[in-house]
Amino acid sequence: MIAPMALARPSPQELWEMDRQHLLHPWTNFGPFEREGALVITRGEGCHLWDAEGRRYFDAVGGMWCTNVGLGRREMAAAMAEQAERLAFSNTFVDVTNDPSARLAARLADLAPGDLNRVHFTTGGSTAVDTAVRMVWYWQSCMGRPEKTDIVARDHSYHGATYLSQSVGKRPGDRVAEFRYKETGIHHLSAPNPYRRPEGMSEAQFCDALVAEFEALIVQVGADRIGGFIAEPIQASGGVIVPPQGYLRRMWEICQRHDILFIADEVVTAFGRLGHWFASEAEFGVVPDMITCAKGLTSGYVPLGAVIFSDRIWQAMAANGERWFTSGFTYSGHPVSCAVGLKNLEIIEREGLLENAARVGDYFLERLQALEALPLVGQVRGRRLMVCVENVADKATKAPLPDGVNESKRISDAAEAMGMMVRPLGHLNVMSPALTITEADVDFVAETLERAIRQVTDELVREGHRIG
Repeated sequence: MIAPMALARPSPQELWEMDRQHLLHPWTNFGPFEREGALVITRGEGCHLWDAEGRRYFDAVGGMWCTNVGLGRREMAAAMAEQAERLAFSNTFVDVTNDPSARLAARLADLAPGDLNRVHFTTGGSTAVDTAVRMVWYWQSCMGRPEKTDIVARDHSYHGATYLSQSVGKRPGDRVAEFRYKETGIHHLSAPNPYRRPEGMSEAQFCDALVAEFEALIVQVGADRIGGFIAEPIQASGGVIVPPQGYLRRMWEICQRHDILFIADEVVTAFGRLGHWFASEAEFGVVPDMITCAKGLTSGYVPLGAVIFSDRIWQAMAANGERWFTSGFTYSGHPVSCAVGLKNLEIIEREGLLENAARVGDYFLERLQALEALPLVGQVRGRRLMVCVENVADKATKAPLPDGVNESKRISDAAEAMGMMVRPLGHLNVMSPALTITEADVDFVAETLERAIRQVTDELVREGHRIG
């Protein structure tokens, strides 16, 4: 018989062991996990987390780019509870809806740029991207172009973890031999990373080359076969890559000329991370045909994603009223999730969190860019509350350390021991804190990260690595 667990709260060690023995984590690295297990988090408030042992951490990662309004908000929990008591579930298939779903769809249409007035709810960012790609196929077929189904993405992109969305993305390390990916009908262009542009090429020339690469692909594949182009306004998990000036606008113009739908993957950049509801138009002058979003839509309190798309897409799909859109999920438009989404947007607006993200975000980037003076730091880049530090062995050549050195994980471990969480990704340390962050918090992040980098640099030099 299984002992009734509710009678005795497990100890920190028991929780750690339960997790180690039974849970398969996303992106599990089996060797380290089986040896070291996982850090068990038990509480969150604002920008801080507490582990099972009671240690407190400043969460500079923001969950996973998502805890925009901060953790532990009673009114978010109240919105959840009140909606669950009133209507815990109602499907939105075919001709049924619910109050929060209808209201949130209208609110998103009001906030989105241009004529993006239609909303399809999903379970998260991966399913939003999956749906958007399928919507490209659907719309092109409705327009009398059933062969115009190829999708163009970029290297170092991350678009999700379903079979289709991970096939569209192409971030180093995500493709493993044990899985299979859709290969036909998906093309990848160069990442628009100015830091890694060819030697001797100006940023403007680099932008020209990227645009020319897209135009050449269209000639090679055929405009009659390419149906959609998908781009994160800033490539998030692929390295916080801010594209060259004018790049996204020029790529959008190419799409317009060739009837290629432009999908802006704003799963990370939407709902305040850059100081705007959406970044595509506000930051980059592009009104896309679709926006995929999730994460900051509910600030991570519950799962929810959405595809926000244009009236012209809807009109073509709905023409003559004869077609069925056979895509969706049991939890599309879940009433509890949508009620939380509404409350989340209310808090962001009421507390001026977009303005705070812009003001403190500018200070955040400026303060962290001072770390470029350190021997191990090649570049600090990003925009506002979306920043990464790229570590290099040689500043002049931008050569990284060997992968096995794992310096970014060592830096995150050192920072964790000092009471702060940053996210290691390859040779990067990534930060995306809550929109509630203060300038004093920024100072703490910058000072702690500097101490951690200096500590790890000293260790590397003692181990015989040449740095700088």
